[in-house]
Amino acid sequence: MSSVDEATQTQIRNIEAQTGHSLDELIATGLATGATKHKALQAFFTETYGLTYGNANVVAIFARDRLKGASGEEANFVDAQYEGKKAALRPLYDTLIAAVAAFGDVEIAPKRTYVSLRRKKQFALVQPGPGRIDVGINLKGVDPNGRLEKSGSFNAMCTHRVRVNGPDDVNDELLGWLRLAYEQA
Repeated sequence: MSSVDEATQTQIRNIEAQTGHSLDELIATGLATGATKHKALQAFFTETYGLTYGNANVVAIFARDRLKGASGEEANFVDAQYEGKKAALRPLYDTLIAAVAAFGDVEIAPKRTYVSLRRKKQFALVQPGPGRIDVGINLKGVDPNGRLEKSGSFNAMCTHRVRVNGPDDVNDELLGWLRLAYEQA
């Protein structure tokens, strides 16, 4: 189990201990309200069970996933990330993922808003942004320089970010940073 999965399981155990209800019970109660929107479910869990924003958010995500499963929809997170205005970014994503997959034992794990790239632990993530793809990279001991920015408020799970605006940005420089992060993982 990855450290991200372990952290989620710990969070769920803490939510269950705080509320005195299992995750399944919380989800069933939330869905019984008839709410289908994420924010409405999140507000319900906060108001009804006193959950913090983060904990209510996690339960709302599980509730929405359960709701999608009940309606027979398949959760294809990558397709959802690159639809509408972001559809033009899909070829950049595909090119980047193909290059990283060539490193070897890379686990490509799509999430709701990003795709996690893991070896033994997450070494990078790929997330569509406004007119670009943001690549978050975990590079301990490497100073930000040029395109390799400090992650800042982009994503706390990464130390650095690289903005990919076009096909020329998926180059040896970016792949070098990703390979180094892969090797560190």
